[in-house]
Amino acid sequence: MKDFKARLISLLHYPDISWNTVYRLLKKDPKLESVEIFPPSNLPNTFTPLINTFSLSNTLSFNQIQEHIQQYETNDIKVITIFDEEYPNILKEIYQPPWALFAKGDISLLGNRPKLAVVGSRQATQYGKNAIRLIFPSLVDKMVIVSGLAKGIDTLAHEYALKNGGRTIAVIAGGFHHIYPKENLSLALEMMKTQLIVSEYPPDTKPQRWHFPARNRIISGLSRGTLIIEAKRKSGSLITANYAVNEGREVFSLPGSIFNPFSLGTNDLIQQGAKLVTSAEDILEELRL
Repeated sequence: MKDFKARLISLLHYPDISWNTVYRLLKKDPKLESVEIFPPSNLPNTFTPLINTFSLSNTLSFNQIQEHIQQYETNDIKVITIFDEEYPNILKEIYQPPWALFAKGDISLLGNRPKLAVVGSRQATQYGKNAIRLIFPSLVDKMVIVSGLAKGIDTLAHEYALKNGGRTIAVIAGGFHHIYPKENLSLALEMMKTQLIVSEYPPDTKPQRWHFPARNRIISGLSRGTLIIEAKRKSGSLITANYAVNEGREVFSLPGSIFNPFSLGTNDLIQQGAKLVTSAEDILEELRL
């Protein structure tokens, strides 16, 4: 099992490798023996059709990949694959669960304590800030707050969880060595010490545009419910809400003024069946906590 885990982690370092490529490789080679025996550019011909989706010309050498992996323990980075006991069962239920979580911080937060995703606009208004200030004290006693370390509501969610003595997990796009946005680097470093940051990408991965909507499935996937604080009608937060709906999870939404563009998306969600939230109790009662 140890050798298999090393092979899987190595495979995830190949540039531009897709979830489907890993899936098809596992189907054809369940022990991933080809990954250990052959450097990426020399994979057997039988695998050639499966690796067209990632660029071999830019591939790190096999030895470089192993050097990176060996440094993880030194840097307190843990890699939890979908085949490991520590991998959250609730995350296995989603469509295309990440093959591995690169984790830095307190991995016990991935355990069975209930989690709530809290997301919203990158341009948080005073109304959104006041709502978090009102709702969070009772909420963080019972639930771990999961968000995406983005500007605005995400940042406030992590910060107010900490201020109220709660626990919080950030799911980031890209890897630990490329925290985005840069102004959240100090928050990220604090969370790496006392809370938890996870990514499905190796630490040296620079965040790409498509990483952000993809990571939203993990934010909602770790959580029993998702709370949308503020969102325009075409907000990325609504992607997270859609993932939650598709996985049969609860969706909670903060109502707002019809004159506030940052409440139009949340009001739409309520019309579509999300639970209207005015207090922490609205969430805790629905989740029976």
